[in-house]
Amino acid sequence: MRIYHKAYVYLTCGTDLLVFNEPETPYLGLQVPGGTIDPGESFLHGAMREFHEETGLRLDAAFDHFSDQDLPFETIPPVGQFRAPADRPLRGRHIRRNYHVRIAERPSDAWEHYEMFPSGGGKPIRCRFFWVDLFGPQARDAENFFAAFGAPLDALRGRLPRLGKAA
Repeated sequence: MRIYHKAYVYLTCGTDLLVFNEPETPYLGLQVPGGTIDPGESFLHGAMREFHEETGLRLDAAFDHFSDQDLPFETIPPVGQFRAPADRPLRGRHIRRNYHVRIAERPSDAWEHYEMFPSGGGKPIRCRFFWVDLFGPQARDAENFFAAFGAPLDALRGRLPRLGKAA
């Protein structure tokens, strides 16, 4: 079984979480920025690099490791939130380190950016970024998230005071 080391960024502004979807593959659902660690790269540096590559943004904020996931995609049936496009297989074991980053102001309410160098190869992937309220119904339903990206949200919610929507 192939092992992938992954790092993801759960960026919050107030109680809102930055997510994205892929307009060409809408059935995947919501995702958070991040991806595969390069050989010799630390999880932290990989998280910073992947965040920039996927969003087009650079963050001047602390990256706080808050959870880990070990997902054996070899044994999970390709249904629901684990369905991947045929040209981007997820087969293998995904060892994830998740980072929480807090910002005071949103860079934008929504934008599109292309992942130019997908880890699985292939053409650039168009990503549409936007914010969801962590305490709202969309973020509370883990089935709205692709590949168990919704699983760490309870831990993330516990790190935030419920002050209401970000400005």
